[in-house]
Amino acid sequence: MPKREDYISWDEYFMGIAMLSARRSKDPNTQVGACIVNNNNKIMSVGYNGFPRGCSDDCFPWERSGDEYETKYPYVCHAELNAILNNGGSSLEGCKIYVALFPCNECAKAIIQCGIKEVFYLSDKYADTPGTRASKRMFDSAGVRYTALTLDHDEIKLDFRAENV
Repeated sequence: MPKREDYISWDEYFMGIAMLSARRSKDPNTQVGACIVNNNNKIMSVGYNGFPRGCSDDCFPWERSGDEYETKYPYVCHAELNAILNNGGSSLEGCKIYVALFPCNECAKAIIQCGIKEVFYLSDKYADTPGTRASKRMFDSAGVRYTALTLDHDEIKLDFRAENV
């Protein structure tokens, strides 16, 4: 019997892990996940956007506008930073990060500082903002490559029913 031919690529697999991680986010507007992978295609860490450990998502605001103190922005930890912090102490030098949304300038700093050398993303919808432009400027200066992924599959369906395993 020949091997199966419709399997997903490594890029689809790791972006799929990032997208699945995003489903853990409780943010009512934006759910982002990240997956950090080493050169041996081993997952080093994952993360998603949410409040820091110990900060109840029932007690902090999810608002996007108004008095900044009463919005989510001063409190939410982005997926990329969460993945870096969740790593558990292993070196991320030379790793790749998969994230659906191009990293903001704050996450770009953390990506550069921990030694990640490549960013794969799906959307760059904030490309014209100063923060994203700053990210690209820093990545270019630090030698971090960034690539918009074009994948063969538009979706991957997960079915958790036992009879389909």
